[in-house]
Amino acid sequence: MGESINKGRTIASDDGQNKCPKCGATDISVNPKTGKLRCNFCRFEFEPDLVEDKGPEDLEGTSIGAGASKIEEDAQDMVTLKCQSCGAEVVIDTTSSTQARCHWCRNTLSINNQIANGAVPDVILPFKVTKEEARDRIASFVGRRKFFAHPRFRREFTTENISGVYLPYMIVDMKGHMELSGVGEVTVGEYNVGSDDKKRIVYDVDVYNVSRSFDIDIDDLTIESSSDKLDVSNRTKTNNIINSIMPFDTDNVVKYNSNYLKGFTSEKRDTNVEDLKDLSNIQASDIARYSTNSTLNKYDRGVRWDKESFNISGQSWTAAYLPVWLYSYMETKGSQKVLHYVAVNARTKETMGSVPINMGRLVFMSAIVEIFGILIGFILSMSQTRDSDYTWIFYLLGFIYFMVMYMRYRNSNARHTYERETKFEIKNMQTSDQKIRTMHGVESSSMSEANNKLLRGKKSAFNLDDFRDIIGK
Repeated sequence: MGESINKGRTIASDDGQNKCPKCGATDISVNPKTGKLRCNFCRFEFEPDLVEDKGPEDLEGTSIGAGASKIEEDAQDMVTLKCQSCGAEVVIDTTSSTQARCHWCRNTLSINNQIANGAVPDVILPFKVTKEEARDRIASFVGRRKFFAHPRFRREFTTENISGVYLPYMIVDMKGHMELSGVGEVTVGEYNVGSDDKKRIVYDVDVYNVSRSFDIDIDDLTIESSSDKLDVSNRTKTNNIINSIMPFDTDNVVKYNSNYLKGFTSEKRDTNVEDLKDLSNIQASDIARYSTNSTLNKYDRGVRWDKESFNISGQSWTAAYLPVWLYSYMETKGSQKVLHYVAVNARTKETMGSVPINMGRLVFMSAIVEIFGILIGFILSMSQTRDSDYTWIFYLLGFIYFMVMYMRYRNSNARHTYERETKFEIKNMQTSDQKIRTMHGVESSSMSEANNKLLRGKKSAFNLDDFRDIIGK
């Protein structure tokens, strides 16, 4: 069989198996250096099936890929495949794999056809970052956080047990129209009033009626489709870490092929499009609203949008497997267990993690910083040359140090900044800025209730209750 046959594509049989287009063998792997599929029998390399991307500008209505279709409640995890080589039947547990070998002839059997349990996505993004590169990234990340790391974690940490895993996501394209109207404020003057201890700064402010109307195409908004990973507020797992290593270069996805899973684990999606629509719509409106900030530069005090209308005219949903290198560590705090992650985006090398903290050492060092801060604050308050009203900051220096270090190690504020990192295109922008009045002697330095940077779909694990719990321990 010549190389020109099938144009280098895999040959898919009725049961979804892939065969080498040159010799017909089913033992196929991935060349991590080229990203091509490689026959382990004849060593022939061939391109994977590419995905036709029409782009959001062509969308009308709602399109849902076969791999993103609704999960049937009675769908089975156990799938029986018939070996095309010897006729034997082989059972595959799709909760752990979509591939197996025939126990008689060693033929490789793969599930590439869609099944109704969420185990087979539409597309897959192959691993690009090697295990060695990921180990170096994780080791470097942890190495910079050794000082306040928990002693047991320091003893037990090793990059030998990192794993490559394909996690389930939905890739959403949208076409919509946004209309916004409200008021914006511009500082036109600043001066002191009063004297001595009653001296204060006030502002003169111009107020404008502001409106924006535009079309927007949103390309490859990416959302977790695992209910577990969606829950970033879970205080027993640092799920926000995995969320924060997005975005992926989803332009390079290929049609799903189970051969890409060899040597890696995967997790089935357990959410449907209907479960994720509210979140995707909210994040899409956030992207649209946030995009207008580039047109609001003169409003240094902020903009308060009073009316917002976001209408989606077209959207498409594609189920995807995206690659992650993952290190995990279970921290035990009495009866409570916390699963910490250090994750590496296996395409971009973006790395983020959570490291268990030696709370005793951190509190001790924070106390020392606080003592020095109090001393410095006292000296400055007694100084006759003092010209700053911010001496009080020194009295909080220990608390500030504690929070900064805690956030550096736990990274509970880390997240995917979808409002900036998702690709979009603005069309037909219409703007209106009309001055309506000037206010004099305004005491606030910023606009009250400004919401032009509001993010309703923001997912963060940051919670003040965490600090209350920590202080109480």
